[in-house]
Amino acid sequence: MIDLSTLPPLRESLADHGLLADKSFGQHFLLDLNITRKIARLAGPLEGQTVIEVGPGPGGLTRALVEAGANVIAVEKDARFLPLLNELAAVSDGRLTLVEADALKVDEAALACGPGHVVSNLPYNVGTPLLIKWLTGPWRPVSMTLMFQKEVADRIAAPAGADAYGRLSVVSQALAKAKVVMDLPARAFTPPPKVASAVVRLDPLSDAPPAELIAALEKVTAAAFGQRRKMLRSSLRLLGGEALCEKAGIDPNVRAETVPVEGFLRLARAL
Repeated sequence: MIDLSTLPPLRESLADHGLLADKSFGQHFLLDLNITRKIARLAGPLEGQTVIEVGPGPGGLTRALVEAGANVIAVEKDARFLPLLNELAAVSDGRLTLVEADALKVDEAALACGPGHVVSNLPYNVGTPLLIKWLTGPWRPVSMTLMFQKEVADRIAAPAGADAYGRLSVVSQALAKAKVVMDLPARAFTPPPKVASAVVRLDPLSDAPPAELIAALEKVTAAAFGQRRKMLRSSLRLLGGEALCEKAGIDPNVRAETVPVEGFLRLARAL
């Protein structure tokens, strides 16, 4: 364990640097180290592990990850935070590397130089695109422990038949085991967002579907959930409708929200 007790409290550091959250970056700071340490624990044993963190901001979660013994690669787009994060890097015994970049554009394989985990309090405005990138891109994390708006977190982990079940549920669960592991109220953040948040743990499947099948799955789910109140025979009409359903062994008279992930994978294979 690395002792970071010499660092000033996060609120004091923010005040010293004159830093405020920037809404254009979807920033909401998590400054309670008890909470960030719990998130680090939920990510599993991190001693000696490579961890990519996106949007560290003032470094609340970063401190917890470094304390846990992780080798952290922090990707921050907002250059205002780099001086503050450099102060953390200076006492982190070489365990913190800072990268000023847009996380949607970085090459994680080049950063990690091998396998690694992703642990992040994601900026709200890019959370879902980043998740899809890590699920479907060339670099697949060993695990992901990610904070989203609670509504998005619920969609990721929702089972078939639930109100939140949709395209994001199917694609996420076709590629990973997903579970909401922690809920956080808006008051836990500075400034408080208008919505609650939640942490999702995702463990990519070892036998994940190939890229061409995922592309077909995205096409099928876009059509099916684009008209989710219609029967599949209607919502999938342009993809084959009833014939496609019969080929996949799916009742064409059911609605998308009742079809489990494996059913959508069968439809994708049939397509």
